[in-house]
Amino acid sequence: MQIRELSVPGAWEFTPRLHGDERGIFLETFKASEFEKVVGRPFDLRQVNTSVSAAGVLRGIHYTETPPGQAKYVTCARGAFLDVIVDLRPDSPTFGTWDTVLIDDADRRSVYLSDGLGHALLSLEDNSTATYLCSLEYSPEFDRDLDAFDPDLAIDWPTTGRNGEPLTYTRSPKDAAAPTLRSLRG
Repeated sequence: MQIRELSVPGAWEFTPRLHGDERGIFLETFKASEFEKVVGRPFDLRQVNTSVSAAGVLRGIHYTETPPGQAKYVTCARGAFLDVIVDLRPDSPTFGTWDTVLIDDADRRSVYLSDGLGHALLSLEDNSTATYLCSLEYSPEFDRDLDAFDPDLAIDWPTTGRNGEPLTYTRSPKDAAAPTLRSLRG
């Protein structure tokens, strides 16, 4: 497994080794010993979520108030997503910085996000399926959102999907009404 720390401290990209033959492929999506070497602690799994999205569906930016915080390990089972990670830790020197990883059904990368990091997924083709391993069960009282199109973040969102077709963004009403980064700064 190849592991790369992202430009947002506390986030890593995991690219598994694909073992293929005439039957298909096999890969280790998550391996605790490799994970613990780079992250420095075990992943405490409390909930697993799956989302299936049409092309252009943008979920997020979501995060969990810290404490308690929620870490996530995200992978794509089908299709393709642009995974966007945003540093939302108020005392972090990299507060407001972001990085992206293409997670798809070709390279089979996964992304780990530590507590305090925001997360958004943009589906790049119809029926894209993501699975999230979460360190905290869903707790609506700690659930927070941030506007993915906030000009202070200036995320470089793609305009075309994986097949080159134009994307029309679709967000939930909750995500569309999310506050801006300035509101987090106080």
